[in-house]
Amino acid sequence: MVKRVHQPREDAEFDFILRMSQVPVLAYFTGTWPKAIEPCRVMDLVVGCVADDYAGRLTAVRTDMTRCPAATERYGITQAASYVLLQEGKAVAHGTGPTTVAEVGELLDGHL
Repeated sequence: MVKRVHQPREDAEFDFILRMSQVPVLAYFTGTWPKAIEPCRVMDLVVGCVADDYAGRLTAVRTDMTRCPAATERYGITQAASYVLLQEGKAVAHGTGPTTVAEVGELLDGHL
């Protein structure tokens, strides 16, 4: 089984994934505080499906806001279940979830 969604443990690992990816990166930001848990669970399912649908054209990264504070700040993320599409490390589109596979797909289709 191919690992479709990366889960960096720290900012350095997040940055490494960005540098090594030869395709755009869909980074979604999660939190572990009570109000964030359910929206993040929904986004886990959505991004898992999107990663499968766009295999080879997209790198998906599940980013814990607490473990990757520099990445969270760099992309202006202020709440969990937010996502950003990165091309060459630059944000080209973003949204806040939870959302649907179709909505994320529309966002991606406009940029991939």
